[in-house]
Amino acid sequence: MLERERKLSMLRATDFEFRNRFWLIGLGYLLAFSAYRYDPLNVVEFLVDRFIGSGSPHEGLWFHLFFAFAAFLVFLAAALRTWAAAYLQSDVVHDESLHAEKLVADGPYRHLRNPLYVGGILLSIGFGFIASRTGFFILVFGLTYFFLRLIGLEESRLAASQGESYREYCRLVPKLWPSWSPRVPSSGMAPQWRQAFIGEIFLWGFFVGMAAFAVTLKLHVIWIITAVALALYIFRSFSLFGKKRCGQPS
Repeated sequence: MLERERKLSMLRATDFEFRNRFWLIGLGYLLAFSAYRYDPLNVVEFLVDRFIGSGSPHEGLWFHLFFAFAAFLVFLAAALRTWAAAYLQSDVVHDESLHAEKLVADGPYRHLRNPLYVGGILLSIGFGFIASRTGFFILVFGLTYFFLRLIGLEESRLAASQGESYREYCRLVPKLWPSWSPRVPSSGMAPQWRQAFIGEIFLWGFFVGMAAFAVTLKLHVIWIITAVALALYIFRSFSLFGKKRCGQPS
């Protein structure tokens, strides 16, 4: 029992990690792409060279296919997070404080307990395709481990605040792999699509950037579009923070 508790505690983030998750995730991406300094080979370039062969007549096509798949993963991340955010307020999704006073079990939460974090994992895998081999490892495995720690903290707080009802919800609804059919009945909550899309607009920008790169294979395209999307996210975050401090509704 003690060993099980020790292992569970390792997959539970601290309050500091949760409050600063945006910056820690950003640090993960920075470390991943900084890995090009000592591992200059892109992971897709490595895979194509290893399994298709450099100079193959289909080499260019495989590059487009790999990055199209990466764009598809980013699309899934944006769609899943937007669907989840439609049943939450954007200031809750992006708030530095953990909200465990209410359980949302509608929309994607009927199929999956942690759609926001699964979206984050899909995003890190998608962007891993434009990283080096080392960077891909950092994004896919490093950030997935961090997301699992955040999930561990949130679920432990929800279990403490919601009690048996949350434990029953956990028994019915998968943690990371969504079920095709809903596992719990709808509560009748109406989705707020406008605020959800605005709150996750930066992810749709990431998708546009990745899709453009899959077509052009020009890195400056994805970096420009991604930088604009990230600037929108930072602006939105500071806007929410300012309204919160002034006590205004978001």
